[in-house]
Amino acid sequence: MKLGSKPEAFQKRGQAWFCTSGLASDIKIKVEQMTFHLHKFPLVSRSGRLAKLVEEMSEEDDNEESSGCQIQLVDIPGGAEAFELAAKFCYQVKVELTATNVVALRCVAEYLEMTEEFGDGNLIAKTEAFLQQVVLRSWPDSVRALESCSSSMPQVEELGIVEKLIHSVCVKACTDPSLVGWPIPEHHSLLQSPGGSVLWNGISTGARARAIRTDWWYDDLSTLSLPLLERVVAGLEARGTRPESIAGALVHYAKKSLPGLHRRHSGRDACTHGPLVPATVAPAEDDQRIMLETIEARLPSMKGVVSTCFLFGLLRTAMILNANARCKSNLERRIGMQLEQAMLDELLMPNYSYIEETLYDIDVVQRILDHFLLLDQNSPPGSDEEGPLLGSPSLSPIMMVAKLLDAYLAEVAPDVNLKPAKFQALAEALPDYSRRLDDGLYRAVDIFLKAHPWLSEAERERVCKIMDCQKLSLEACTHAAQNERLPLRVVVQVLFFEQLQLRTAIAGSFLVSDNLGPSGQQVRPGTLGEAGGATQAGMRGGDGWVNVVHENQVLKGNMDRMLSRVSQLERECNTMRYEIEKLHRGKGPLNTLSKALGCNSRSPITPVTGDIPTNQNLNGGASLSKEHLRQRHPPTVHARSSSSLS
Repeated sequence: MKLGSKPEAFQKRGQAWFCTSGLASDIKIKVEQMTFHLHKFPLVSRSGRLAKLVEEMSEEDDNEESSGCQIQLVDIPGGAEAFELAAKFCYQVKVELTATNVVALRCVAEYLEMTEEFGDGNLIAKTEAFLQQVVLRSWPDSVRALESCSSSMPQVEELGIVEKLIHSVCVKACTDPSLVGWPIPEHHSLLQSPGGSVLWNGISTGARARAIRTDWWYDDLSTLSLPLLERVVAGLEARGTRPESIAGALVHYAKKSLPGLHRRHSGRDACTHGPLVPATVAPAEDDQRIMLETIEARLPSMKGVVSTCFLFGLLRTAMILNANARCKSNLERRIGMQLEQAMLDELLMPNYSYIEETLYDIDVVQRILDHFLLLDQNSPPGSDEEGPLLGSPSLSPIMMVAKLLDAYLAEVAPDVNLKPAKFQALAEALPDYSRRLDDGLYRAVDIFLKAHPWLSEAERERVCKIMDCQKLSLEACTHAAQNERLPLRVVVQVLFFEQLQLRTAIAGSFLVSDNLGPSGQQVRPGTLGEAGGATQAGMRGGDGWVNVVHENQVLKGNMDRMLSRVSQLERECNTMRYEIEKLHRGKGPLNTLSKALGCNSRSPITPVTGDIPTNQNLNGGASLSKEHLRQRHPPTVHARSSSSLS
């Protein structure tokens, strides 16, 4: 909107403005550091405040010489720039109202009392009409006007302009802009719609309508000051806006305003935040800390609305800026709620404390893990006499966290400053049912022992307590049996349980062989219970018998290797027991030593001797009797250590 019709009649000289109308100025008005040399009549005919001030100045003693009327305006909203526009309006000089200057002009017009009493179409009426008819009806104009409110407070609050603009912004943010024709930048448009063309004043342009991204308004709101953004977020929450949208706006604002979020997590891989726009001028550290604490407080508390990558970035920045304890604790709790979504590089947070000497912050991971376990206990999985159901879907998050924790332990284990007690406490934080296999723990323990060769035998045994030898795979057992860094007691347990696994596998192979005849047909159907019945039903198809015969031949082919391995392990175990018996001679028989080593089992195990069927017996076509098989090789062996490694 353009006001006035006269050409420019003002000229600036240094810190002063002069009116070039040809008449000598009779009044000087000082605003901040600027002096305006003007005339009384145009000003008093439009401004009630200036009329009163001029009248007061004219009551001076007529006998006293005066160099002219001088007025100083204090705390004028908008400063010298806003008063310049108001003075030009009084002189009817051309002035253009925009969304950027209308708020300041509205406030300065109220300050100068430029009402209709001092002329029709005065500045208050003009600016109010522009706000209502133009600014509040347009999304970009509403945002620009709201952005300019920071320099006009508190007068803008008294006039209620901020509330009107915030309401306008919140309404438009919840509305599809394509329905009302607001101009949206091209990069916010996605794919073309399948049908229909854009209409402009009822005339088809031939262009396809484009779908608008739901985050089209994030970048516009990122230009607001933090107090205004906080009020806009509160207004969006009151209107029932989706938490994902509110969180997205806050995340976008934080990425543009907090330079610390652009840094890498662990110095190896950068966190994928999406397109980042670095801040032109980094705010002071105090301002960044206040901004971070405010953003964290306004983030929705629901799980999954904010990525763990962003939360870890906030937490790392909070530690650098020394944010308050409540902010850091809330961030740790938010991460703990969705820890299964985290990546290894995000957990590897550098240690910013001068007290701890470790390279990575182990304590913060321990606290995050405690939050995760506290939430997990609120919905415990079902369990029976044999323990929790590992296949339950509710256990998948804790299993993912266990896998993540094992990888984290392997990364921090080479740190020579990491104490065994802290390493052990972090490894034992998760329950036993969170891991199906302890291979990851074994790898972390092996790396830790390699990086800490000065540990005593007792300390190494305490570190090895975190893993269960019964839950190691055959590959891990084979590696552990030859690992010189493991304590002797642990090696004996590994050999013992490896033997049990091999015997169980061999016994299962004999069961399959015993129930299949020479031609691959089942000898006594139904004797295997439910498992045998299911197998028989599955083999009634056309190629089922052929597959079973082939599998049987593969099992028989592997039998020689299994038996050879069992014999080798027994010889090694007997040799070690003989050496241990020599060391502990006089302290009791061998069975007492076996109990001390934790090698007792729930069911007796007959050692493998020369009575094991030879390869000729396996391939000769005659099947072993089940009674003989049960006596020599029980089909199921439940072997658990009666005591821990301690």
